[in-house]
Amino acid sequence: MAKKSDYFGLGYLVSVILAIIPITSWICGFVTRFLEGKIVAGIVRLIFGWNIIWILDIIFMILSKHIFRILPI
Repeated sequence: MAKKSDYFGLGYLVSVILAIIPITSWICGFVTRFLEGKIVAGIVRLIFGWNIIWILDIIFMILSKHIFRILPI
């Protein structure tokens, strides 16, 4: 059984592909944070998620199978 990854419990390969595509990474990133109940972190991702956070998401998804948590609150 494949291990689940960060985006909605999808598989690792699907989550990495979604993280590589900028618009899906941006959308999935803030939706994931909202679903976790982290409203402030979701708003920060919504505003700033298209630049450096996108690159960090790709790196973290490949290395740790989770998106970058800028605000762990």
